Amino acid sequence: MKAVHFGAGNIGRGFVGQLLHEGGYELVFSDVAAPLVDAINAESEYTVHEVGDGGGETVVTDFRAINSKENPDALADEIATADVVTTAVGPTILRFVSPSIIAGLALRDPSLPPLQVMACENAIRATDTLRDEMMAQAGPAWDALAARAVFANTAVDRIVPGQPEHSGVDVYVEPFYEWAIERTPFGDSPPHIPGAHFVDDLAPYIERKLFTVNTGHAATAYFGAQAGIELISEALADPAIAAKVATALEETSALLAAKFGLDPSELTAYRTRILERFANPALPDTVWRVGRQPLRKLSRHERFVGPAAEAADRGIPVGGLVAAMAAALAFVDEHDEQAVQLQEQLRHSTPEQFTEEVTGLGSGDALYPAVVDVVRARQDELTA
Repeated sequence: MKAVHFGAGNIGRGFVGQLLHEGGYELVFSDVAAPLVDAINAESEYTVHEVGDGGGETVVTDFRAINSKENPDALADEIATADVVTTAVGPTILRFVSPSIIAGLALRDPSLPPLQVMACENAIRATDTLRDEMMAQAGPAWDALAARAVFANTAVDRIVPGQPEHSGVDVYVEPFYEWAIERTPFGDSPPHIPGAHFVDDLAPYIERKLFTVNTGHAATAYFGAQAGIELISEALADPAIAAKVATALEETSALLAAKFGLDPSELTAYRTRILERFANPALPDTVWRVGRQPLRKLSRHERFVGPAAEAADRGIPVGGLVAAMAAALAFVDEHDEQAVQLQEQLRHSTPEQFTEEVTGLGSGDALYPAVVDVVRARQDELTA
């Protein structure tokens, strides 16, 4: 069995690649970073180090890497004979990997079982997004290619912090992980990934993860940065910050319970487990890494505005989520392009313009007035 994985970074090697290896797949990593591709090809094995309570080590073998920019034909050949294709490149990059998968499908023997495609991204229905990109780019040729692949959405969860210096291609991760995959698209032939679990309805898993893990992680980063704290674990050790993050997650849990009928006591246990993971002192994760790209994280269907807008429409309190958005507005990092752009937009927009352009909210949304107020407050700080 063979799997082609787009994105040979830390998530690719330390999560998706590890589980595919444990499932018995030969691994082909695809990336555009030439030094990383060369470093992977220089090794015959790498180790995934799980740090913290319950952690262990997994040695990954039987892999190679292809520079998709320099060797697109070789990548298409690999995809043509693969069993599985996965991605961990970021939702906005899916359109750039689509041509390679299209090229591989065009070369694929129609008698082979369909290629099993899964986008493992922090986004709702990312695999659908990938398939839609492929359909649009293939045009009329898509009808002939569609039968050669099946597409399943996934929900993925594992904290992979910034890596220690001189770690090479080894990866340091937390012990916990979750990979939930839609069962239905595969019929009776799901991919063999022992560490994953297959579910009939993925939506609750995706939103529980995004609106608890992603919301909580980013909220911790922004509150921590606001307090001048460097590490995520140290931020959560501050009782005031821990209380603010807990409040925001109580609000997202209330939405999840109302929307999907999830058990509130199970959601409480899930929140507790998530916060314990963030507080793991063995993970040297910084508020700057987790808080990067604040404009994206403040957009309409992301981790703050997405759940807060739905909760506000249902009459569920959202004060904790709005406070986290206010902290995000105060995120200043000269090394992060979006953080710089965020502060520039705040300086040159009206509160209403900023709210509509960045968050996608309009005056008819129940959440809109509260967000306009925190935007105005941040702008007052900048001009004081």
